[in-house]
Parts: sequence; structure tokens; C-alpha cells
Amino acid sequence: MVAPTARRKARVSALDTVILALELLKRIPRGRRVTAAQLHEQLADQGFQRDLRSIQRQLEVLSEHFDIERDDRSKPYGYSWKERSPGLSLPGLTPHESLLLALAQQQLAPLLPSAVSRSMDSYFQAARRNIGTPSEATGQRAREARWLAKVRVVSQTQPLLPPKVSSQVFEAVSDALYRDEWLDIRYQKPRETTARPARIMPLGLCQQGPRLFLVCRFDGYEDHRILALHRIQQAEPSGLNFDRPPDFDLDRYIADGKFGFGEGRHVKLSFRITKSAGEHLLETPLSTDQTVEDLGEHYRITATVVESGHLTWWLRGFGEEVDEVIFE
Repeated sequence: MVAPTARRKARVSALDTVILALELLKRIPRGRRVTAAQLHEQLADQGFQRDLRSIQRQLEVLSEHFDIERDDRSKPYGYSWKERSPGLSLPGLTPHESLLLALAQQQLAPLLPSAVSRSMDSYFQAARRNIGTPSEATGQRAREARWLAKVRVVSQTQPLLPPKVSSQVFEAVSDALYRDEWLDIRYQKPRETTARPARIMPLGLCQQGPRLFLVCRFDGYEDHRILALHRIQQAEPSGLNFDRPPDFDLDRYIADGKFGFGEGRHVKLSFRITKSAGEHLLETPLSTDQTVEDLGEHYRITATVVESGHLTWWLRGFGEEVDEVIFE
């Protein structure tokens, strides 16, 4: 007869194995490979203390029973979900949660690098399966399905296709940014034919329109630079960590107009604009201190803004609709 203590230990051991399997399944990517050592480190970061050999054994079992590929051409082995596998399904998604994911896909899919889109495929597919189509869904699900055909995001500018970003580069940049790790890159500037090597400190990742940009510091310098991710030809983690600069704040960096090709200098802007062209500024002001003076056929707009190249381009875009522009 098995003692109660032994049975409890057996149950705990079985539960421990199940939890480990679920955590691994959640972290195995699609479209790229992850090693046992990388998964071991990810689990450790989340407080799961498991030895590397246990994770290796569990991965071998999972690759036999799930649609998981093991790349054993060289060590360390890499693991990934097969291309068309549903991955770890999400049966707990409510219709509203599924709707939110489906709407997010409409907005994000054209903007994300292909590797990121592939890694989210299983979530998007699960959401759409939960919602169904208007013809096959009933009740609340039918309303959710019809809603997807009723909502769109319209670009305010000329739509552009996103530039191609290497999946290897995106993975290396994201990992180094997450771990505060120096990154060795080869970067090709516009109108140059060769890429130059550099070591950088990644500090922030920003999306502006269809493009992704990395805010960083070059090794040996104190100023911040912005690198277009699609111009990074190669990226390799250095294995060396850095202390994140206490004086750097990404929100403040953006608010200072750095992505508008400015130096963060605030100016008092005043201009005259025809009412037909400037009507929207009454509803979406340039700043919290904006004032509007009615001049009959025109408005006089005054606001404190960040001086930048984008501001200049924006004003020029109105052509003859805008005049008497003053910067103070």
C-alpha cells in the first residue's frame, strides 16, 4: 500500500511536470527557433527554477507529441512550432477578447515585421475561430463577426508598405533591448553601399508609421541616436550587460520631438489658415495652450509646439491655405 505522503509527492511531481510543459509550450516560437538554454533563462527570469537537463528532457517529449520541430543539425538544438500548426490554443478567449485580437490584427498586420506576425498567428487564428464568420455564427458571435466588417482604421497620410526587417535582426535587437545587453551591429546608412560595424546600447524601440526605429547610444558616446531597423544588416548580442542610463526617458525623448527631426526646442507658433483647411484644429488642437482667433475667412492659430522638420513639412503641406507663419 502506498503511503499518503508518497501519493502527495507523486501528485506534486506530476503537477510540476505539467506546469513546466505548459510554460515551455507558451514560450516556443513560430517562424524562428529557440534553444533549451534560452528557454531555461526565460523561465528563470519568471521565477521557475528548473535545471537545464530537465528542460531538455521535457522538450524532447513535447517534440514527439506536439507539432514542434527540433532542429538537430547542430548543437544547441533549436525548437519551434511547425509553420501551419495552431500552436498552443486559447480556448478561454471570450467573444469580446477574440474581437479585440481580430481588430488588433487588422491594424498591426501591415506594420509588424513578418517574424512577429508569424509568432502571433496562432493567437489571431484562435480569435477568428472563436468568432467565426457571419454566415456560420449565431447570436452574440454573429454580432461580433459582423462587427469586424464594420470597423476600419484609415491612414491620415499616403499609405506606405513597411520596409523589410530581417527576422534575425529583430530577434537580436528585441532580446538585447529586453536584457539591457550591448549589441554588435552592421548598419548601412542611406545612400551608402556598405554597412559599418558598431557596438550600441539599445534603449527603446519605436514605431513611426510603417517603420521601426531603435533609440540607442553608440559605445563611447553620451548622445542618443535613432537607427532605422531595416537598415541594420546584421545584429549579434555581445553577451555584455550595461546599466540603463538613469537620465534617459523614452517618453520624454519622443515628446522633445526627436522623431520629428528636431532638437526638443519649444517655440510659440502663430499662423493664419483658411477655415476650410483649419477647421479640424478646433477639434484636434496643436497644444493645450492653443488659441484661435476668428478672422472672417481665416483663423489665426497660436500654440506652443516643438520645432522640428515634421512641423515645417506639415505647414508646407497646406500650401497657399497657410500664410503669415511666425516662430517666436
